[in-house]
Amino acid sequence: MHDRDALYIDGAWTSPQGGGVIAVENPATEETLGTVPEGTAEDADRAVRAARAALPAWSATSYAERAEYLGRLRDALAARADDIARTIASEVGSPMRLATRVQAGLPQNVVGSYAEMIAAGLPEERVGNSLVVREPAGVVAAITPWNYPLHQITCKLAPALAAGCTIVIKPSEVAPLASYLLMDAVHEAGIPAGVVNLVPGYGPVVGEALAAHPEVDMVSFTGSVRAGSRVAELAAKTIKKVALELGGKSANVILDDADLKTAVKVGVANAYINGGQTCTAWTRMLVHQDLYEQALDLVKGTAEGFAPGDPLDPSTRLGPLVSKTQLERVRGFIDTGVAEGARVVTGGTATPDGFDRGHYIAPTVLADVDQDATVAQEEIFGPVLSVIPFRDDDEALQIANNSRYGLAGAVWSADQDRALAFARQVRTGSIDVNGGAYNLLAPFGGYKQSGLGRELGRYGLDEFLETKSIQL
Repeated sequence: MHDRDALYIDGAWTSPQGGGVIAVENPATEETLGTVPEGTAEDADRAVRAARAALPAWSATSYAERAEYLGRLRDALAARADDIARTIASEVGSPMRLATRVQAGLPQNVVGSYAEMIAAGLPEERVGNSLVVREPAGVVAAITPWNYPLHQITCKLAPALAAGCTIVIKPSEVAPLASYLLMDAVHEAGIPAGVVNLVPGYGPVVGEALAAHPEVDMVSFTGSVRAGSRVAELAAKTIKKVALELGGKSANVILDDADLKTAVKVGVANAYINGGQTCTAWTRMLVHQDLYEQALDLVKGTAEGFAPGDPLDPSTRLGPLVSKTQLERVRGFIDTGVAEGARVVTGGTATPDGFDRGHYIAPTVLADVDQDATVAQEEIFGPVLSVIPFRDDDEALQIANNSRYGLAGAVWSADQDRALAFARQVRTGSIDVNGGAYNLLAPFGGYKQSGLGRELGRYGLDEFLETKSIQL
C-alpha cells in the first residue's frame, strides 16, 4: 500500500483540515493501491497563503540560484526514477517501458532543461529609450491530469520556479501518488518553505478554490475542455492569467507518395501510446484512397501487435484503461461509431481473452469513418483509431482541419517540401513531418479548443513571466 496522510504546505508535511480520504485504484487489478487525503477549500487557502508569503524572497533570488535548486530537484527525481515508474505503472496502467522512459524520464529532462536555460540568466531587452524586463507572474495554481501525472506537473512546476513564481499543485485524484514522490524530491532538494505546495483533492472543491482564490495570480490547467472552461470562468472574476492545455483529435495524414509501412507503424503506435490516453494521440488516420485497403491491412496487423497485458510486465505494450468509468466511455464511443456506419477492423467492446479483472479493452481500429462522425470529432481517450480516406491533398487538409481541436498531428510524404507545405496549413500547435523527433525545447500547446498558451522551452517560461517596460 502507498498510503499518504498529509499535505505538503509551507515546506512541511501537514495534517489536512478534513477527514476525507481518496482511495487510489490499481486499474490492472481493481484493488486499492493506496490512499491520500481529500483536501478541502480551507487546505487550498492555507497553501495559497504559504505560497504568497514565500513569494517575495523566492522572486528575489537570482536565476543562477534557481538553476541550482532545479538541478538538485532533477537529481532527486533521478534517484527515485524506478519508484516513480512503478508507481505510475500501477496507478495509471502505463506499461513499464513507457513508464520508465516517459513517465519517469521526461520530468527529469524537463526540470533539467530549465536549470540549464536560466543558469546564465536571461538577457534584458532595450527598445528605444525603454528597458524591457521580465518579472514573475506571482502565485501559480497548477491543476493537473491523471494520464501523465508527473510530467504534466513538472511542465508547470519547472518553468514557474525558474521564473521566480511560487506554486500550489492540485494533482488528479485518480493518480495522485506520483506527486507525493515529487514532494519528497522537492523537500530533499531544499527548495525553501512555501515555494512548492501540494493539496490533493477533487476538482469541484480544491480546483475551484484555487482558480477563484484572490491571492492566486495565475492558473495553469491541463485536462478536459469542460473543466478548462470552468477554470477560465472562475479565474476571470479576478482577472487572473490563465494557461490551458486541453484536448486533441489529431490527424495523421498519409499522402499518396508516403512510405506507407512506416507511416502506419508509427501512426498506430502513436495512437495507442499510454492506452490512447494521450491528448496528442494521432487518433484520426487519413489515407489516400488509392492506398486505403492496403493501409487497412497494415493497420490491422500493427494494431493486433498491441496485445493487452500487465503493465508491470516489461514486454507489455498496452495496459488497462485508468478506470471503469473510462472503460465504459471508450466502449460507448465504439458502439456509437458502429451505429454511425463505421466498420470494426479489429478489436471492439468485448473484454479481451484472459482477463477476468482490470479495465482492459482490445486495441481497436474503425474503418470507413465519416469525417463528421462522433468518433472522428470527439476525444475518445482510449486505444481507438479511426481511418478515413481522402481523394487529394486539398480534401486531406480540409478533413485534418475539420475539428474543434488543434493540438498535434502528422503528415507523411516522400517529398519533404510537399509535406512541410501541408504541415504549415494544418491549424495545430505542433505537427510532425515524416516522423520528426519529439523536441523537449519546442513550444507545446494548441489552437482552437485545445487551449491557450504554451508549455516547454523558452515559450513555456514566458507563460510564467510578466513584461514591464522602464522608460529611461
